[in-house]
Amino acid sequence: MTSSLSLAILPGDGIGMEITQPCVELVQQALVQVGEPKAEEKWLEAGAGAYTKLGNALPDDTIAGCRAADAILLAAMGDPSVRYPDGTEIIPQIELRFELELYAGVRPVRSVPGIKGPLADPRGDQLDFVMVRESTEGLFASVGKGSRNEQQATDTQVITRKGTKRVSDFAFKLAQKRKAEGHIGEVTSVDKANVFKSMAFWRDMFDEVAKDYPDITPRYGYVDAVAMEMVRRPWIYDVMVTENMYGDILSDLAAGLIGGLGMAPSADIGDDHAVFQPCHGSAPDIAGSGKANPTAMFLSGAMMLDWLAVEKEHAAYGEAARRLTLAVDNAFRDGTLVSTERGGDAGVDAISAAVTHQLTALA
Repeated sequence: MTSSLSLAILPGDGIGMEITQPCVELVQQALVQVGEPKAEEKWLEAGAGAYTKLGNALPDDTIAGCRAADAILLAAMGDPSVRYPDGTEIIPQIELRFELELYAGVRPVRSVPGIKGPLADPRGDQLDFVMVRESTEGLFASVGKGSRNEQQATDTQVITRKGTKRVSDFAFKLAQKRKAEGHIGEVTSVDKANVFKSMAFWRDMFDEVAKDYPDITPRYGYVDAVAMEMVRRPWIYDVMVTENMYGDILSDLAAGLIGGLGMAPSADIGDDHAVFQPCHGSAPDIAGSGKANPTAMFLSGAMMLDWLAVEKEHAAYGEAARRLTLAVDNAFRDGTLVSTERGGDAGVDAISAAVTHQLTALA
Protein backbone atom coordinates (compact mmCIF):
# COMPACT_ATOMS: atom_id res chain seq x y z
CA MET A 1 0.00 0.00 0.00
CA THR A 2 1.16 3.53 -0.72
CA SER A 3 1.50 5.75 2.33
CA SER A 4 -1.14 8.40 2.72
CA LEU A 5 0.84 10.25 5.40
CA SER A 6 4.04 12.25 5.15
CA LEU A 7 5.93 13.01 8.36
CA ALA A 8 8.74 15.56 8.69
CA ILE A 9 11.07 14.26 11.40
CA LEU A 10 13.56 16.58 13.11
CA PRO A 11 15.66 14.66 15.68
CA GLY A 12 17.78 17.72 16.46
CA ASP A 13 20.52 17.65 19.09
CA GLY A 14 21.66 15.83 22.22
CA ILE A 15 19.33 12.95 23.06
CA GLY A 16 17.20 13.79 20.04
CA MET A 17 18.08 10.82 17.84
CA GLU A 18 18.00 8.41 20.79
CA ILE A 19 14.35 9.18 21.54
CA THR A 20 13.21 9.86 17.97
CA GLN A 21 14.05 6.51 16.40
CA PRO A 22 11.98 4.38 18.82
CA CYS A 23 9.15 6.92 18.70
CA VAL A 24 8.91 6.73 14.92
CA GLU A 25 8.99 2.93 15.13
CA LEU A 26 6.08 2.97 17.61
CA VAL A 27 4.05 5.39 15.48
CA GLN A 28 4.59 3.15 12.45
CA GLN A 29 3.67 0.05 14.47
CA ALA A 30 0.46 1.69 15.69
CA LEU A 31 -0.50 2.65 12.14
CA VAL A 32 0.05 -0.87 10.84
CA GLN A 33 -1.98 -2.30 13.74
CA VAL A 34 -5.05 -0.33 12.69
CA GLY A 35 -4.69 -1.37 9.06
CA GLU A 36 -2.92 1.72 7.76
CA PRO A 37 0.24 1.84 5.62
CA LYS A 38 3.38 3.15 7.23
CA ALA A 39 3.90 6.89 6.98
CA GLU A 40 6.51 8.31 4.65
CA GLU A 41 9.45 9.55 6.72
CA LYS A 42 11.34 12.71 5.79
CA TRP A 43 14.29 13.10 8.18
CA LEU A 44 15.46 16.72 8.26
CA GLU A 45 18.37 18.65 9.79
CA ALA A 46 17.92 21.50 12.26
CA GLY A 47 19.45 22.61 15.53
CA ALA A 48 22.84 23.38 17.02
CA GLY A 49 24.45 20.56 15.05
CA ALA A 50 23.06 21.92 11.80
CA TYR A 51 24.32 25.39 12.71
CA THR A 52 27.82 24.06 13.39
CA LYS A 53 27.82 22.05 10.16
CA LEU A 54 25.94 24.36 7.79
CA GLY A 55 26.00 27.77 9.44
CA ASN A 56 22.19 27.68 9.58
CA ALA A 57 20.15 26.20 12.43
CA LEU A 58 16.99 25.99 10.31
CA PRO A 59 17.94 25.42 6.65
CA ASP A 60 15.55 26.40 3.87
CA ASP A 61 15.26 22.76 2.80
CA THR A 62 14.10 21.84 6.29
CA ILE A 63 11.46 24.58 6.32
CA ALA A 64 10.24 23.43 2.89
CA GLY A 65 10.10 19.83 4.09
CA CYS A 66 8.06 20.86 7.12
CA ARG A 67 5.64 22.83 4.97
CA ALA A 68 5.13 19.88 2.65
CA ALA A 69 4.53 17.30 5.39
CA ASP A 70 1.20 16.32 6.94
CA ALA A 71 2.70 16.68 10.41
CA ILE A 72 6.06 17.46 12.01
CA LEU A 73 7.67 15.36 14.74
CA LEU A 74 10.45 17.22 16.54
CA ALA A 75 12.64 15.85 19.33
CA ALA A 76 14.95 18.38 21.01
CA MET A 77 17.21 21.18 19.83
CA GLY A 78 19.96 23.32 21.20
CA ASP A 79 23.28 22.97 22.99
CA PRO A 80 24.51 25.48 25.60
CA SER A 81 28.00 25.26 24.11
CA VAL A 82 26.79 26.38 20.66
CA ARG A 83 25.53 29.97 20.50
CA TYR A 84 24.88 32.75 18.05
CA PRO A 85 27.37 35.66 17.96
CA ASP A 86 25.09 37.70 20.27
CA GLY A 87 25.40 35.03 22.98
CA THR A 88 21.90 33.56 22.67
CA GLU A 89 21.26 29.83 22.26
CA ILE A 90 20.28 28.05 19.06
CA ILE A 91 16.45 27.83 19.14
CA PRO A 92 15.14 26.83 15.70
CA GLN A 93 12.09 25.22 17.30
CA ILE A 94 10.93 28.71 18.25
CA GLU A 95 11.82 30.07 14.81
CA LEU A 96 9.69 27.30 13.32
CA ARG A 97 6.69 28.45 15.36
CA PHE A 98 6.96 31.91 13.85
CA GLU A 99 7.70 30.58 10.36
CA LEU A 100 4.61 28.32 10.28
CA GLU A 101 2.39 30.48 12.53
CA LEU A 102 2.00 27.76 15.14
CA TYR A 103 0.10 29.95 17.55
CA ALA A 104 -1.38 27.38 19.96
CA GLY A 105 1.11 25.64 22.21
CA VAL A 106 -0.81 22.69 23.67
CA ARG A 107 0.61 21.19 26.87
CA PRO A 108 -1.49 18.29 28.21
CA VAL A 109 -1.09 17.66 31.95
CA ARG A 110 -2.21 14.06 32.38
CA SER A 111 -1.08 11.66 35.09
CA VAL A 112 0.23 8.35 33.74
CA PRO A 113 -0.86 5.36 35.85
CA GLY A 114 1.97 4.12 38.04
CA ILE A 115 3.79 7.47 38.06
CA LYS A 116 3.40 9.06 41.47
CA GLY A 117 3.44 12.84 41.48
CA PRO A 118 4.89 15.04 44.22
CA LEU A 119 1.57 15.99 45.86
CA ALA A 120 0.38 14.21 49.01
CA ASP A 121 -3.29 14.51 48.02
CA PRO A 122 -4.25 11.40 45.97
CA ARG A 123 -6.03 13.66 43.49
CA GLY A 124 -2.55 14.81 42.46
CA ASP A 125 -2.00 11.43 40.80
CA GLN A 126 -5.15 11.71 38.67
CA LEU A 127 -4.58 15.01 36.87
CA ASP A 128 -6.04 15.69 33.44
CA PHE A 129 -6.03 19.30 32.28
CA VAL A 130 -4.53 21.18 29.34
CA MET A 131 -2.50 24.36 29.12
CA VAL A 132 -2.74 26.32 25.87
CA ARG A 133 0.12 28.75 25.39
CA GLU A 134 0.04 31.50 22.78
CA SER A 135 3.24 30.76 20.85
CA THR A 136 3.87 33.55 18.33
CA GLU A 137 3.88 36.79 20.33
CA GLY A 138 3.86 37.93 23.96
CA LEU A 139 7.32 38.47 25.39
CA PHE A 140 8.73 36.04 22.81
CA ALA A 141 7.93 38.61 20.11
CA SER A 142 11.24 40.17 21.18
CA VAL A 143 13.35 37.14 20.26
CA GLY A 144 16.26 38.57 18.28
CA LYS A 145 14.82 42.09 18.53
CA GLY A 146 15.53 43.31 22.05
CA SER A 147 17.90 46.18 22.81
CA ARG A 148 20.90 46.24 25.11
CA ASN A 149 23.56 48.70 26.14
CA GLU A 150 25.88 49.03 29.13
CA GLN A 151 23.13 50.47 31.34
CA GLN A 152 19.91 48.81 30.20
CA ALA A 153 18.39 45.91 28.30
CA THR A 154 14.82 45.90 26.98
CA ASP A 155 12.51 43.25 25.55
CA THR A 156 9.01 44.31 24.53
CA GLN A 157 5.86 42.24 25.05
CA VAL A 158 3.40 42.28 22.15
CA ILE A 159 -0.24 41.24 22.55
CA THR A 160 -2.48 41.58 19.50
CA ARG A 161 -6.20 41.23 18.88
CA LYS A 162 -5.60 38.58 16.22
CA GLY A 163 -3.15 36.56 18.29
CA THR A 164 -5.19 36.58 21.49
CA LYS A 165 -8.54 35.89 19.87
CA ARG A 166 -7.33 32.97 17.77
CA VAL A 167 -5.59 31.22 20.68
CA SER A 168 -8.61 31.86 22.93
CA ASP A 169 -10.87 30.46 20.24
CA PHE A 170 -8.64 27.38 20.07
CA ALA A 171 -8.89 26.95 23.85
CA PHE A 172 -12.69 27.23 23.90
CA LYS A 173 -13.02 24.70 21.06
CA LEU A 174 -10.73 22.35 22.98
CA ALA A 175 -12.87 22.79 26.09
CA GLN A 176 -15.96 21.88 24.08
CA LYS A 177 -14.26 18.69 22.87
CA ARG A 178 -13.19 17.82 26.41
CA LYS A 179 -16.64 18.58 27.80
CA ALA A 180 -18.12 16.08 25.33
CA GLU A 181 -15.66 13.55 26.77
CA GLY A 182 -16.83 14.21 30.34
CA HIS A 183 -14.56 17.03 31.53
CA ILE A 184 -15.68 20.23 33.27
CA GLY A 185 -16.08 22.56 30.31
CA GLU A 186 -14.14 25.61 31.51
CA VAL A 187 -11.41 27.86 30.13
CA THR A 188 -9.26 29.88 32.54
CA SER A 189 -7.49 32.99 31.27
CA VAL A 190 -4.10 33.15 33.01
CA ASP A 191 -2.88 36.73 32.86
CA LYS A 192 -1.71 39.73 34.85
CA ALA A 193 -4.56 42.05 33.90
CA ASN A 194 -4.37 43.88 37.23
CA VAL A 195 -0.92 45.30 36.42
CA PHE A 196 -0.13 45.42 32.70
CA LYS A 197 -2.11 47.18 29.97
CA SER A 198 -1.13 44.43 27.55
CA MET A 199 -2.68 41.84 29.86
CA ALA A 200 -5.84 43.89 30.41
CA PHE A 201 -6.14 43.95 26.61
CA TRP A 202 -5.57 40.17 26.57
CA ARG A 203 -8.47 39.67 28.98
CA ASP A 204 -10.76 41.91 26.93
CA MET A 205 -10.03 39.81 23.84
CA PHE A 206 -10.58 36.61 25.85
CA ASP A 207 -13.98 37.93 26.97
CA GLU A 208 -14.97 38.75 23.41
CA VAL A 209 -14.29 35.16 22.38
CA ALA A 210 -15.99 33.72 25.45
CA LYS A 211 -19.32 35.22 24.31
CA ASP A 212 -19.26 32.86 21.32
CA TYR A 213 -19.16 29.81 23.62
CA PRO A 214 -22.11 30.02 26.03
CA ASP A 215 -21.74 26.32 26.87
CA ILE A 216 -18.22 26.84 28.27
CA THR A 217 -17.57 28.70 31.53
CA PRO A 218 -14.86 31.41 31.34
CA ARG A 219 -12.70 31.78 34.41
CA TYR A 220 -9.78 34.04 35.34
CA GLY A 221 -6.56 33.79 37.32
CA TYR A 222 -3.55 36.03 37.80
CA VAL A 223 -0.43 34.12 36.83
CA ASP A 224 1.16 34.28 40.29
CA ALA A 225 -2.01 33.01 41.99
CA VAL A 226 -2.39 30.28 39.37
CA ALA A 227 1.19 29.12 40.02
CA MET A 228 0.25 28.68 43.67
CA GLU A 229 -3.01 26.87 42.85
CA MET A 230 -1.20 24.51 40.47
CA VAL A 231 0.73 23.27 43.49
CA ARG A 232 -2.12 23.50 46.00
CA ARG A 233 -5.01 22.03 43.95
CA PRO A 234 -4.25 21.65 40.24
CA TRP A 235 -7.29 19.41 39.71
CA ILE A 236 -9.55 22.48 39.66
CA TYR A 237 -8.40 23.33 36.12
CA ASP A 238 -9.74 22.09 32.79
CA VAL A 239 -8.31 24.21 29.94
CA MET A 240 -6.00 27.15 30.64
CA VAL A 241 -4.96 29.74 28.06
CA THR A 242 -2.09 32.13 28.59
CA GLU A 243 0.60 34.38 27.14
CA ASN A 244 3.79 32.90 25.70
CA MET A 245 6.24 33.46 28.56
CA TYR A 246 3.71 32.64 31.28
CA GLY A 247 2.95 29.42 29.44
CA ASP A 248 6.62 28.60 29.08
CA ILE A 249 7.11 28.81 32.84
CA LEU A 250 3.84 27.23 33.97
CA SER A 251 4.14 24.29 31.57
CA ASP A 252 7.39 23.26 33.28
CA LEU A 253 5.65 23.53 36.66
CA ALA A 254 2.85 21.37 35.25
CA ALA A 255 5.38 18.80 34.05
CA GLY A 256 6.69 18.55 37.60
CA LEU A 257 3.21 17.53 38.74
CA ILE A 258 3.13 14.47 36.46
CA GLY A 259 6.63 13.09 36.96
CA GLY A 260 8.92 15.54 35.21
CA LEU A 261 9.70 16.81 31.73
CA GLY A 262 10.37 13.27 30.55
CA MET A 263 6.65 12.57 30.90
CA ALA A 264 5.39 15.81 29.32
CA PRO A 265 4.36 15.88 25.63
CA SER A 266 3.38 18.98 23.69
CA ALA A 267 2.21 20.34 20.37
CA ASP A 268 2.48 23.66 18.58
CA ILE A 269 -0.52 23.98 16.29
CA GLY A 270 -1.49 26.49 13.63
CA ASP A 271 -4.20 26.66 11.00
CA ASP A 272 -2.14 24.78 8.39
CA HIS A 273 0.70 23.00 10.21
CA ALA A 274 1.51 21.38 13.54
CA VAL A 275 4.69 20.34 15.35
CA PHE A 276 4.72 17.67 18.07
CA GLN A 277 7.58 17.48 20.53
CA PRO A 278 8.42 16.67 24.15
CA CYS A 279 8.58 19.60 26.56
CA HIS A 280 12.17 18.82 27.59
CA GLY A 281 15.38 20.00 26.02
CA SER A 282 18.25 18.20 24.31
CA ALA A 283 19.97 17.16 27.59
CA PRO A 284 23.52 17.11 26.16
CA ASP A 285 24.86 16.04 29.57
CA ILE A 286 23.30 12.57 29.19
CA ALA A 287 23.39 12.26 25.39
CA GLY A 288 24.73 8.86 24.35
CA SER A 289 24.48 7.41 27.87
CA GLY A 290 21.16 5.66 27.31
CA LYS A 291 19.65 7.40 30.36
CA ALA A 292 17.10 9.48 28.42
CA ASN A 293 13.40 9.00 29.11
CA PRO A 294 11.61 8.77 25.72
CA THR A 295 8.09 8.76 27.19
CA ALA A 296 7.28 12.42 26.43
CA MET A 297 8.39 11.80 22.85
CA PHE A 298 6.12 8.75 22.58
CA LEU A 299 3.14 10.68 23.95
CA SER A 300 3.90 13.52 21.53
CA GLY A 301 3.73 10.97 18.74
CA ALA A 302 0.33 9.88 20.03
CA MET A 303 -0.80 13.53 20.09
CA MET A 304 0.30 13.81 16.48
CA LEU A 305 -1.80 10.81 15.46
CA ASP A 306 -4.79 12.17 17.36
CA TRP A 307 -4.46 15.55 15.62
CA LEU A 308 -4.16 13.85 12.24
CA ALA A 309 -7.37 11.92 12.94
CA VAL A 310 -9.25 15.22 13.15
CA GLU A 311 -7.28 17.03 10.46
CA LYS A 312 -7.64 14.18 7.95
CA GLU A 313 -11.10 13.11 9.18
CA HIS A 314 -9.75 9.58 9.46
CA ALA A 315 -10.76 7.66 12.59
CA ALA A 316 -8.05 5.02 12.20
CA TYR A 317 -5.39 7.56 13.14
CA GLY A 318 -7.31 8.28 16.33
CA GLU A 319 -7.38 4.57 17.16
CA ALA A 320 -3.62 4.39 16.56
CA ALA A 321 -3.20 7.33 18.97
CA ARG A 322 -5.38 5.62 21.59
CA ARG A 323 -3.36 2.42 21.35
CA LEU A 324 0.00 4.17 21.64
CA THR A 325 -1.17 6.15 24.68
CA LEU A 326 -2.58 3.01 26.30
CA ALA A 327 0.68 1.17 25.62
CA VAL A 328 2.56 3.89 27.51
CA ASP A 329 0.07 3.72 30.39
CA ASN A 330 0.27 -0.06 30.56
CA ALA A 331 4.08 -0.01 30.53
CA PHE A 332 4.16 2.12 33.68
CA ARG A 333 0.94 0.95 35.34
CA ASP A 334 2.38 -1.50 37.90
CA GLY A 335 5.02 0.97 39.08
CA THR A 336 8.05 -1.24 38.39
CA LEU A 337 9.28 0.72 35.37
CA VAL A 338 11.06 3.74 36.86
CA SER A 339 12.97 6.19 34.66
CA THR A 340 16.43 7.41 35.57
CA GLU A 341 15.31 10.98 36.29
CA ARG A 342 12.92 9.58 38.90
CA GLY A 343 15.65 7.58 40.62
CA GLY A 344 15.25 4.32 38.69
CA ASP A 345 17.42 2.57 36.16
CA ALA A 346 15.08 2.52 33.13
CA GLY A 347 16.48 4.49 30.21
CA VAL A 348 15.59 4.77 26.56
CA ASP A 349 16.09 1.07 25.75
CA ALA A 350 14.12 -0.33 28.69
CA ILE A 351 11.22 2.10 28.32
CA SER A 352 11.09 1.67 24.54
CA ALA A 353 11.05 -2.12 24.91
CA ALA A 354 8.30 -1.99 27.55
CA VAL A 355 6.06 0.28 25.48
CA THR A 356 6.71 -1.76 22.33
CA HIS A 357 5.75 -4.94 24.21
CA GLN A 358 2.52 -3.37 25.45
CA LEU A 359 1.63 -2.03 22.01
CA THR A 360 2.22 -5.46 20.49
CA ALA A 361 -0.06 -6.97 23.13
CA LEU A 362 -2.86 -4.68 21.97
CA ALA A 363 -2.72 -6.05 18.42
